[in-house]
Amino acid sequence: MLSERGSFVFSTIRIYPARVVFALLTIACMVTIFMFSGDNASASSNKSGRVTKTAVETFVKDYDEMPPAKQHTILDKAEHIVRKLAHYSIYTLLGFLASLTVGKRRLFSKKSLGVIAFCFLYACSDEIHQLFVPGRAGMFTDVLIDTGGALTGMLISMAVLFIAGRLIKRPEQENT
Repeated sequence: MLSERGSFVFSTIRIYPARVVFALLTIACMVTIFMFSGDNASASSNKSGRVTKTAVETFVKDYDEMPPAKQHTILDKAEHIVRKLAHYSIYTLLGFLASLTVGKRRLFSKKSLGVIAFCFLYACSDEIHQLFVPGRAGMFTDVLIDTGGALTGMLISMAVLFIAGRLIKRPEQENT
C-alpha cells in the first residue's frame, strides 16, 4: 500500500523507492570493487598504468622529451598516487551511496556511524580478498584510505540531502 509520503508500507516497515535504488547502486559499487580487487597484479597494474600514463602525458610538461629513466621515475611515483586515488574515489562513491540508502539523519548519529562501520568492514574484507589474489597484498593503509573516502562520500551525501531538503521546503513556505 502506498502511503501519503511516497513510500510503500508493509505492516510497520516503510520502504522508500529511492532508498531501494540507492541500496541497489551500493551493491553494484561493492561488486565493482570486488571485481577490481580480483584482478591479479599484472591486470591491476595494466589498468592503473594506462590511467597513469594518460595523466602524466596530460599534466607533465615536456614528458615526451625527457630521458626514459626520468619518464620511468615519474610514472612510478604517479602510479602510486593514481592507485591510492582510485581507492579513495571508489570508496567515496560507496560512502555516498550507502549514506543515501540510510537517508536523512544527523552527522553524529548511530546511523552515520553505521555507514562508516559498514564501509570500513567492507574495506577490510576487500583487503583480505586481495591476500588470495596472485601478486596482490592486503594493506591496512588502504583500509584507512578507503574509510577516509567513505567518510568524504557520506559528508557529501549529507550536504546534498540538506540542500535538497532546503530547496523542497522553500516552495512549500512560499505557498503558505
